[in-house]
Amino acid sequence: MNTPSNSLAVDVHDLRVRRGSHLALDDVSLQVSRGSITGLLGPSGCGKTTLMRSIVGSQIVESGTVTVLDLPAGTAELRRRVGYVTQAASVYQDLTVTENVSYFASLYGRPRATVGATIDAVGLTSHARTRADALSGGQLGRVSLACALVGDPELLVLDEPTVGLDPLLRVELWEHFRSLARRGVTVLVSSHVMDEADRCDDLLLMREGRLVGQLTPAQLRDQTGETRLEDAFLRLIRTRTEAPS
Repeated sequence: MNTPSNSLAVDVHDLRVRRGSHLALDDVSLQVSRGSITGLLGPSGCGKTTLMRSIVGSQIVESGTVTVLDLPAGTAELRRRVGYVTQAASVYQDLTVTENVSYFASLYGRPRATVGATIDAVGLTSHARTRADALSGGQLGRVSLACALVGDPELLVLDEPTVGLDPLLRVELWEHFRSLARRGVTVLVSSHVMDEADRCDDLLLMREGRLVGQLTPAQLRDQTGETRLEDAFLRLIRTRTEAPS
């Protein structure tokens, strides 16, 4: 695995994105440290997916800069270094789980031995020979995750990967994300479930296209005086978006 020459996996400055007439991201600046798990949190429609698309290079931006692993976002070289899992499952419905993951392993030039281990890591070993069109929505999401993981990316961008999963599997996936971070992989994961925030090293808190805070879970609690992260997030939003009296 290549490593960035500095400590940052993602460096975003003054990013503005419009979707039609809607300003989806408004002057967003942030940094993501390599080897960390960073949670991107906020309500639906706040700009999380647009920001992730900007980082992986699939979003047209109006202004600002996005640097990923020392290169401009979307640079061809990053295709093998960045894994992206969207909310909609990106798999071939007429292939089995193993065939899907094997296909992506071949695209990334990864040895076949990694396929089984990756399928096991997302809890789908018992469904390895099942066609994708016979899987549940949650299982399809895990196949998409396996297809990204098998490429051994340096940066893994995950758009709400735990939606629809049972609590035990959610815990197992977060444990796997932590093991990836220990290996030096940077994990950027979006969620609207605040109880997942405690599993992150750093938090990016968004509302209405703006970044309202970048801080650790402990800092969020300290700044707001709240114990529950959901209450802390709400208090932070009220504090930073209130009009001056």
